[in-house]
Amino acid sequence: MFSVPLGGSARLGPLEVWQAEEFAAHLDRAREHIRPWVGPAFVTDDIDGARATLERYAARQAADGARLYGLWDGRVLLGGVMFTQFDAAFGTCEIGCWLEPSAEGRGLITRACGQLLDWAFTTRHLHRAEWHCRADNDRSAAVAERLGMTLEGVRREAWPYEGVRHDKQVWALLAPEWKARGRER
Repeated sequence: MFSVPLGGSARLGPLEVWQAEEFAAHLDRAREHIRPWVGPAFVTDDIDGARATLERYAARQAADGARLYGLWDGRVLLGGVMFTQFDAAFGTCEIGCWLEPSAEGRGLITRACGQLLDWAFTTRHLHRAEWHCRADNDRSAAVAERLGMTLEGVRREAWPYEGVRHDKQVWALLAPEWKARGRER
């Protein structure tokens, strides 16, 4: 198994089906915090639901599609990042994330998403990465901005949550922009 250090004792690594109990325990800590911001199928309520989510991502990864990675501090799962969409033939992907409250403000999501972008652009040679978030999710939009993404538009009332429709922002980054940012660093 690979593990990418993210600073201190934090690391990024695969989140797999055999970790369903750990994922379920993490969701118990994070559920109410992340529920407004992520898709409803992702926020499960028990171990069987956690296992089903991990199985869904494992099947998609096996087909060279979406992928799911965890963020750990030591042995504790704090959240994760993922390719919610991954299409090598079209050269596009969409990145997403989630994090429990205790891990916010440490830059983990930005560093982990940077790892995903670097792999997508330099190893898989994709051309475009997107980031979708509710327009009122300032923390998520700030990550997209820190990654060098451009706000391309707002899809009005495209995000339903608890009977209310919210606007959704669409951010994007192109491979040449990512590579230029790498030269600046």
